[in-house]
Amino acid sequence: MGDPDYVPVGPMYRNANAFHRSYLEMEKQFKIFVYKEGDPPVFHNGPCKSIYAMEGNFIHMVEINKRFRTRDPHKAHVFFLPFSVAMMVQFVYVRDSHDFGPIKRTVIDYIDVVASKYPYWNRSLGADHFMLACHDWGPMASFSVPHLHRNSIRVLCNANTSEGFDPSKDVSFPEVNLRTGGIHGLIGGPSPSHRPILAFFAGGVHGPVRPILLQHWENKDDDMKVHRYLPRGVSYYDMMRRSKFCICPSGYEVASPRVVEAIYTGCVPVLISDHYVPPFSDVLKWRKFSVEVPVREIPNLKTILTSISPRQYIRMQRRVTQVRRHFEVHSPPKRYDVFHMILHSVWLRRLNVRLSDDQ
Repeated sequence: MGDPDYVPVGPMYRNANAFHRSYLEMEKQFKIFVYKEGDPPVFHNGPCKSIYAMEGNFIHMVEINKRFRTRDPHKAHVFFLPFSVAMMVQFVYVRDSHDFGPIKRTVIDYIDVVASKYPYWNRSLGADHFMLACHDWGPMASFSVPHLHRNSIRVLCNANTSEGFDPSKDVSFPEVNLRTGGIHGLIGGPSPSHRPILAFFAGGVHGPVRPILLQHWENKDDDMKVHRYLPRGVSYYDMMRRSKFCICPSGYEVASPRVVEAIYTGCVPVLISDHYVPPFSDVLKWRKFSVEVPVREIPNLKTILTSISPRQYIRMQRRVTQVRRHFEVHSPPKRYDVFHMILHSVWLRRLNVRLSDDQ
């Protein structure tokens, strides 16, 4: 399991002791029933590389996990619906058709199957069930079945409150771009004194936020390395490792793999979004190790970052390296890593569900 004696401490936790207790309780008790219905690749499968890699990674890990998975539904606290929205987009959606109907029907048919075969969905109207999706269309897929959207625990990368994400019921989980399927070579970076660049961003012009960022900062200031595309021969990850702050603006959707990339490289994330709920916010105090900037404040971005004192920055950067373990992907999983943090977030929300036959 890894680091059996680890205990979370520090101001980046809302209540480190409470988190530790609830985590240990989860390890002792939490049981998940995974429905067997459905065939790969749309079910029981998912991408394990690319920005949607967490879908396939989580589905695989929960299905082979001996601690948390139970094959006895009567022992289960939650029921996992093992479909992959990313795989639906690849195998069910007709490319460029703009017709969401096939994905919608796939979700409806699957819920109908499990609801007719088992009593558990109807018993709770889906409240003790959860789905997981990192694809941008995850929320849309959940709208296919009203009870799935309204009642079930939706574990989503696209944690956008303006699109119905409910932090009290739903789970925000990190978008991790696993280009090779693992994190080897992605972890680690120099100390603050070896980071000469104030802030860095490079990426495509997706969505409404990035054009504003580029308009104000692209090639405007030597301290603000803001690029539409990196110059030839310049390494993206090397730039992150040389930067104090890594700018993470929303694209078409609120989530960005840059947040985890920044944490991996020890770069303090700068979250630019108006509706994003960062992952594990019920445990972590993001303002202690990141900077949250409203979109309207983009013109003042340098002023905001330079107003952070060197001492304060060093504290924030140290906390980034301390919370990094919660975003790391391991196979097999290790205690307090991203797999266990996702489970813990689901566990906390399941504790709020009251069923008629709960004792």
